Amino acid sequence: MVAHAAFFDPTGDRYGIPTYPWRCAPDGYATRRGLRALGLRPGGQPVAAQVMRGRHRRPPLVAYLYRVDLAKPVRPMTSRKWGALALAMLARRTCPRCRITYSYCIPPSLGACVTCAYPEEQRAA
Repeated sequence: MVAHAAFFDPTGDRYGIPTYPWRCAPDGYATRRGLRALGLRPGGQPVAAQVMRGRHRRPPLVAYLYRVDLAKPVRPMTSRKWGALALAMLARRTCPRCRITYSYCIPPSLGACVTCAYPEEQRAA
């Protein structure tokens, strides 16, 4: 229980905003992911609170909370947004060197498909 007490600051005196231990936030608050599960978005509101979780020899994990009553509904996807998303995904699957479209996204660490990134290994095989 001592670990939970270090992160319990509902007035915000210690951390600047109301802070609660991990999984102990009061009702009416949600993370971005929690809002999205409810079909909501923050809608420009500032961070209302945070939850913190201690970690051994590392800084604590922090998740920001937003008020559910001030959240706005998620904007619906339009046909133009769907089209833009499809083109972006096509660009991620197309190798910039050989221009072949693959069924997977090209790794950004390679910058090209595996065949183009390691041509000498492909010849040996």
